[in-house]
Amino acid sequence: MKKLCRTVGSEAKFLGVCGGIAKYFDMDPTVVRLIVAILIIPGGLSIWAYIIAALIMPKEY
Repeated sequence: MKKLCRTVGSEAKFLGVCGGIAKYFDMDPTVVRLIVAILIIPGGLSIWAYIIAALIMPKEY
C-alpha cells in the first residue's frame, strides 16, 4: 500500500511536498515542481495550500 509522505534528504527542495507527491504518483519531481509553480504564480493554487500540505503530510522514514 502506497502512503503519501513528504520526502527527506536530497529529493526535498522546499519541505518535501512535491517530492512526496511525485513519489506517490511515480513521476519525476521536477515535473511536479513545475506544475506547482505554474499553479501558484497566477494565483490558482495558494501558497497556503502548499504550507498546509507540508504540515499535514508525515515525513517518510
